[in-house]
Amino acid sequence: MFRVWSERQILSDCVGLLQGVAEPIGPGSATPEAPLVELPQADSILAGGMHYDGELMDLAPRLLVISRMGIGFENIDVAAATERDIAVTYTPDGPTIATAEHAIALMLAVGKDLKKSSDRLIHDRRPDYYGRHSAVEIFSSRVGLVGLGRIGSRVARILLAAGARVSAFDPYVEPGKAARLGVDLCQDLGEMLSESDIVSLHLPLNAETRHLVSEKTLAQMKSGSILINVSRGGLVHEAALLAALDDGHIRGAGLDVTDPEPASADNPLLHRNDVIVTPHVGSASYEGKRRILTHAIENLRLVLSLERPKHLLNPDAWERARARIAGRS
Repeated sequence: MFRVWSERQILSDCVGLLQGVAEPIGPGSATPEAPLVELPQADSILAGGMHYDGELMDLAPRLLVISRMGIGFENIDVAAATERDIAVTYTPDGPTIATAEHAIALMLAVGKDLKKSSDRLIHDRRPDYYGRHSAVEIFSSRVGLVGLGRIGSRVARILLAAGARVSAFDPYVEPGKAARLGVDLCQDLGEMLSESDIVSLHLPLNAETRHLVSEKTLAQMKSGSILINVSRGGLVHEAALLAALDDGHIRGAGLDVTDPEPASADNPLLHRNDVIVTPHVGSASYEGKRRILTHAIENLRLVLSLERPKHLLNPDAWERARARIAGRS
């Protein structure tokens, strides 16, 4: 039987999904000093947020497949895996619901000024809490989504149900999809930013999108608007965001991701009443974790059973990887 090394503890009610295909190893016997102690025995990996480069892959000479638990895969050197005839898969549908709901939660928390009201107004014991509290409503607000993929589309549906007006900028989305959702598709990012009370990021991080939110784009945002980022920390230039918060141009920000991660204790974003930071846990509802893990195990089962999975990241390696698996079956 094949062996699967998991970066994270496999949920107890998901272990049975591996039955008949792969036996789980790790991280049970791992220690902080030797976190990869069982990796050399692995034929497959259930991968989380660790960095998987060629050097790490070479620690597991038997490796046939890396099944990424999540929608992002920038932490996996897909080219290095392809060179080694290792199939790489991911789970783009797994995090959608939980992450979309987390984005909405951050919009509400920042818009309702929850951090300031809970951390400051109560503790300073001054009267007239009601008079000093300031909040905005999602109802009738204009929310601009940068990216209208799986998560962005679900966020749009929730916002529309709450009475918001939703716009989106996504050069890769057909106008018909936006129209079916009831979303105004914008052709110009700057124009959308200037009209949005809330801007929410739902796009991948790559060379083109790194620091998309910069001094320039922050200046284009509507005065008093809110920024939400549940995608990748590298999309936002944090120094520019701090400056925009300091001068009052941006009302507040809700961030589930930072650059780097985890955020250092002295990151000034962590110590502001107008910013809420969560440690990249947007998809970490129990249901979300189970959905992601179930999809990742299904991908792994398909590959090890010589069936091509739908979400294969390196199709060029498939036939060679399949031949290696067949030779070990």
